[in-house]
Amino acid sequence: MARAWHLERRPNGMPVHDDFALKDIALPDLADGQIRVANRWLSVDPYMRGRMNDVKSYVPPFQLGEPMQGGAIGEVVESKADGFAKGDLVQHMEGWRDEAVVDTATGMAQKLPPLDVPAQAFLGQLGMPGLTGYFGLLEVAGAKKGDTVFVSAAAGAVGSTVVQVAKAKGMTVIGSAGGKEKCDWVRSLGADHMIDYKSGTPVVKALMEAAPDGIDVYFDNVGGDHLDAALAVANQHARFAICGMIDIYNTSEPTELRYLPRVIGARIRIQGFIVSDYLARAEEFYRDMGTMLQSGQLKREETVVEGLDNMPDAFLGLFSGKNMGKMLVKV
Repeated sequence: MARAWHLERRPNGMPVHDDFALKDIALPDLADGQIRVANRWLSVDPYMRGRMNDVKSYVPPFQLGEPMQGGAIGEVVESKADGFAKGDLVQHMEGWRDEAVVDTATGMAQKLPPLDVPAQAFLGQLGMPGLTGYFGLLEVAGAKKGDTVFVSAAAGAVGSTVVQVAKAKGMTVIGSAGGKEKCDWVRSLGADHMIDYKSGTPVVKALMEAAPDGIDVYFDNVGGDHLDAALAVANQHARFAICGMIDIYNTSEPTELRYLPRVIGARIRIQGFIVSDYLARAEEFYRDMGTMLQSGQLKREETVVEGLDNMPDAFLGLFSGKNMGKMLVKV
């Protein structure tokens, strides 16, 4: 019988293991247009924390006592859908479980693009995190050759993609990450300067030293003191792409932005975005990223947690800095 993780109660602050329960689930017989998928790789992402709250957002909340969802890569083991055959590898959103029935008519399952990379790459650099970083940098922020770009959470799945795309497009990159190992890794991706936010030096002071001529673009995955530092150092007409604010996902404490008034004088443009805004342009993304991949301009890193039973550990690890690159669960 298939198994899936369920949300048993809504977390208060940082989630704990008792908020989740792994249960058997009965899968229906296939109807026309459906496929049965054995999941091989599962994704955990910071946005999932917001879905655990019962609040209105751009994506519906997880329902209590119901299986959770998320990105997954799986193998088709049975098909009643045109264009899908047994053995095909597909990407879909029925994660947090080992097996799923997916309705292909709704577009919820896609065959993996024909790029020479391991399948799990389509949950990271060549999947939702990669799409987020690519379009957030180039479209939302309008980053261009010669810009100085500051990237928070630069060792994460999104941030590490932003660093590499920015360097491939001729930009100067300042990254922030926690600890020497992560900072050294992001430097190996091409970052020109790194800030270790765990070093004890205030982020705003470190950024002022790393960017004496200011920054033109800020790609925000963190919020909090990183966003405030970017406001302090932003050049005239700087552009901020707000992707995520992991600093505040598990707290109700207000964020203090001392340098927020600089939005006015520096004419800073701050824009939030959701990756779904750009899904229709996925072919463009794969074409450009495929070119960079073939030219050796892209590297990727994965933190792999083994086994469905350990899915909550992988998710919670996102909030304690346990991942370098994409956090994945191998089923």
